[in-house]
Amino acid sequence: MTRQHIEQIFDDYRMIAIIVYAEYEKEGIDFFTPNTFSQQLAYMKHPKDYKIGAHVHKPVPRNVKYTQETLFIRKGRVKINFYDEKKQYLDSRILKTGDVILLVSGGHDFLMLEDTEMIEVKQGPYAGDEDKERFEGVADDTGK
Repeated sequence: MTRQHIEQIFDDYRMIAIIVYAEYEKEGIDFFTPNTFSQQLAYMKHPKDYKIGAHVHKPVPRNVKYTQETLFIRKGRVKINFYDEKKQYLDSRILKTGDVILLVSGGHDFLMLEDTEMIEVKQGPYAGDEDKERFEGVADDTGK
């Protein structure tokens, strides 16, 4: 994406993550995800007295193949390492208070660089141990 304060991270085949940095701002509604993603991520900024009309969401059957999760960094700093589907290290980013990330595919791990508070949103119901395959990530003591 060419939007300022938005970053997409890819491996050779697919999108791994979308980061919306805290500095992002735009009038109206801006969706960062294609309609095909099982988790949709958008930013909304409206003036005082703007109204979004009353509505309900209809039951629509969906087939979710992979869990996508969104993290809201409420406080602190966290280093995220990204891995491809073969569990090979790709890159790292540091997120701070106010940043948001949608983890789309591949793998990831986290190192808290400060006391950190995050809110996580992902599809349910949670499948327990069947939801994750754990693996040895990169040695990470640099704090970059």
